[in-house]
Amino acid sequence: MTTREYNFDGLVGPTHNYSGLSFGNVASLGNRGEVANPRAAALQGLAKMKSLADRGFAQGVLPPQERPHLATLRRLGFAGSDAEVIAKAAKEAPRIYSACLSASSMWTANAATVSASADTADKRVHFTAANLQNKAHRAIEAETTSRVLRAVFPEARHFAHHDPLPSTPQFGDEGAANHTRLCPRYGEPGVQFFVYGASGFDTTAPAPKRFPARQTREASEAIARLHKLDPARTVIAQQDPDVIDAGVFHNDVIAVGNGNVLFCHERAFLDPAGTYAAIRRALGSELALVEVPESAVSVAEAVETYLFNSQLLTAPDGSMLLVVPEESQRNDRVRAFLEGLVAQGGPIRELLVFDLRESMRNGGGPACLRLRVEMTDEEAASANRATIMDDALHARLTGWVERHYRDRLAGADLADPALLTECRAALDELTRILALGNVYAFQR
Repeated sequence: MTTREYNFDGLVGPTHNYSGLSFGNVASLGNRGEVANPRAAALQGLAKMKSLADRGFAQGVLPPQERPHLATLRRLGFAGSDAEVIAKAAKEAPRIYSACLSASSMWTANAATVSASADTADKRVHFTAANLQNKAHRAIEAETTSRVLRAVFPEARHFAHHDPLPSTPQFGDEGAANHTRLCPRYGEPGVQFFVYGASGFDTTAPAPKRFPARQTREASEAIARLHKLDPARTVIAQQDPDVIDAGVFHNDVIAVGNGNVLFCHERAFLDPAGTYAAIRRALGSELALVEVPESAVSVAEAVETYLFNSQLLTAPDGSMLLVVPEESQRNDRVRAFLEGLVAQGGPIRELLVFDLRESMRNGGGPACLRLRVEMTDEEAASANRATIMDDALHARLTGWVERHYRDRLAGADLADPALLTECRAALDELTRILALGNVYAFQR
């Protein structure tokens, strides 16, 4: 039976804007207040999905969430009609309103942690939706994310779903952005590799000082228990706190893994040698380590170009391809390093460059936009096939975006109550295109 890795990318939502909500994310903070183009952002994401599907990669799509999130605004005391709630919140509490308007669910690497059936005791694919408790604009995603994942991967023989962890700082969970799977080959038992920023309970342990550590060790340990993982094949390592303070808010900003390859910066982990040794022991076979020295690419350059927030994919012929944003080509040192990496004949044989400017300016690159789900043929057949990218779906979604999305969204536009109406109309149609059922609160 064939096992493949599916990448499920998040569709950019109709309210995509630059509100600078993510403290610790340098790009998000730096572009606050800029004019956004939701239509271009969504089409850029669709172009990446279609290109990868055309090259033979298994590609899926996940929907955006309803925004502005009126339920949260009402919970916070804003009352009246929908238009009145929006007007009051935008005037009286603009930062709260911005949080309820965010299109951040586009970055589905934060949607959940996923464990392949080859690694779980009950031989099901396990999902735990992330609580994302560190940021108000993301903490409101978990409930809808859980419903969407259950609609795409129905819980039964092949898929198991867990509720988000308790939404407290001690169990801060940011999903697959701090988790990867390494294995000799897809379908074989592999290593579930978790990376955390700090302990949730031990205040004497190393921790960043400037920016928050969004993932805790305790959250990673809890997910390993929930997913029934083999402790001998589970590695939990700490991110270097200093690189978090340098803007590396998730591990996927400084490391990416696939198959038996780990591509990372030399400063990615607090204990690099111990981390690599633990992975090698758990993997039971050769680890192809591609470690980038500070002398070749600095941490600041990695953050600026999102070199490591790339997708490392196994092509149908078995070779590996690195999907990078255009920004990686604008820095001479990073571009030279990538060219040398491919030329040296190691495991990474090809680069594929995409224009993801709208997402990048908000602090999310190719890896942020996708959730990896490894599935056997039988598991994939039981998933929602309407979400798998092909020519027909791409055409339908492109037309959908062009009908429903604005091409400009600036500060003055964000309080327009018509945005809610537009978003709901778009999502109602999208649930029919993707055969999701009534996953949104306004549909219930």
